[in-house]
Formats: sequence, C-alpha cells, structure tokens
Amino acid sequence: MNPPEKKSLDLYAMTWRLPVIVWQTIFFVGPLLFMVAMSFFVVKNYRMVEAFEFTNWEKMLGRGYFWDSYLLTLGLASLSTVVAMLIAFPAAYALAFKVSDSARRWAIFLLIIPFFTSYLVRTFSWYVILAESGVINAILGYVGLGPYTMLNTKFGTIVGYMTLTLPLVVILQTFALANIDTRLVEAAHNLGCKPFATVWRVVIPLAKTGLIIAALFCFILSFGDFVAPYYLGGSKPPTLPILIIDTTKSGQQWPRAAVVAIMMMVTLFAVAFAALTAAYHKRGRS
Repeated sequence: MNPPEKKSLDLYAMTWRLPVIVWQTIFFVGPLLFMVAMSFFVVKNYRMVEAFEFTNWEKMLGRGYFWDSYLLTLGLASLSTVVAMLIAFPAAYALAFKVSDSARRWAIFLLIIPFFTSYLVRTFSWYVILAESGVINAILGYVGLGPYTMLNTKFGTIVGYMTLTLPLVVILQTFALANIDTRLVEAAHNLGCKPFATVWRVVIPLAKTGLIIAALFCFILSFGDFVAPYYLGGSKPPTLPILIIDTTKSGQQWPRAAVVAIMMMVTLFAVAFAALTAAYHKRGRS
C-alpha cells in the first residue's frame, strides 16, 4: 500500500510545481537557449542568418575593449557591494537590536517606499544634487571648496548603484540580524566580549547566510544595471550592459551582443554558486 500512496503524493506535489516549471521553461530556459543559439548566427546585409560559426565569440572575446568593459563592470559591481554592505550594516544593526518592533516595521516600510517610484526617475534626481552647480557643490562652496565633478564619473555610477541597491541591502541585513537569538549576544557581553568583538565573532557568523544573500543581490543588481553607468557615469568607458546596447546599434550585431549577455550570465551564475556555497557551508564539514 505504501508505494501507491507515495506515488499519489508525488503526483500531487508535481501538480503544484508544474506551473512554475512551465513558467521557467517559457520565460527563462527558452529565451536563454535561443540567445545561446543566436550567438552563433552571422549578420549579412544587416540581417541575421542562421549558422553555427564561432566568429562572434572570436571577435568579442578577442577584443581588448570587451575585457576592459568586463573588468570595469566586475570592479564597479564589487565596489558597490562592499560600499553598500558597509553602509547598510550599522543601520541594520540598529534596527535589529536597538529599536522597538514597531519602529523596525515603520523603518522597513520607509525603505520599501523608494521602490514605489521609477528607478530612472530616482537616478535623474541625482543630477540636481551632483551637478557642478548642484546642491553638494553649493554647500561646499560656502566653505571655499569645489566645485567638484561628480557626474559622468565612477563616483556617479556608484551613487546610482546605491540608489538601486542600498534600501534592499538594509532590509535583507535587518531580517538576517533580527533572527539572531539575542541571548547569545548577551552571553558574549556577560563573558567580557567587547562590542566590536561581539559583532565580529558572534553577530556576523550567526547572520552569515543572510548577509551573503544581501551581498549577492547587491552584486547581481549592480552588475546588470544599465541606468546608473549610462546617466550618472557617462558611459565612457562602457560597462557590459552599455556595451550590449552599443553592439546592437553597430550594424545590428545582435549575435555579438548575445555573446556579451552570455558572458554576463555565466559570471553571475558563477558568483551566485560561490556565494550560496559559502552561505550554507557548515563549519566542520569536509
């Protein structure tokens, strides 16, 4: 009697999983396979022709400007992740341990509000703040400093990345820290552990999984963002998302743009796999 019962349970579970499987197949696996196939097509007379040639891969991966864009995108996304994690942690720590539950709920609600508006609109608002005649330079001018060029720089790009990722990172870090058993923190204090040592030796290890997930989301969003490096960073030199746009405009080279997109996805899959492995790795396991 057990095998039929197990089979019915499997069919029941499969029934609920089927919509997700179909959705992922149609809107993720299918387009991904088509993009991989398209990277082997060739463009003749501004039209794509089905083929199986490695010309696009050779021309993109053999060009220095691709690797310059790749390293730039990787470096900016990594820097954005480090900056966001460092800025968010004190705020998340305060929300998790220093305020009431009611205040924490209101703070999370306020952090969600920016997502109610367009990211493009929020990015454009930085023009008023970062321009040479903007708010920051006007304030610095009162003390005899500036004006400083902040638009069309890597600094502007990082500011745009923070606009996109920082609220989310604070929320994820807050959830990770709020789930820590406060008795363990109190025990560390009672045993004479100083505040910084408590954070480093107790809080961060206990919240490791949530913190790594927050960093992963920040990296993924920054790595794939087009708006910040284009409008605040000046797009010179281009990041990989901008390179995709430039490539499609150059003779309708969609197959070469597909090569860039595939390289981005491979990188993100590798980073995600490494991050999740580190997040769920248990000490003492071989």
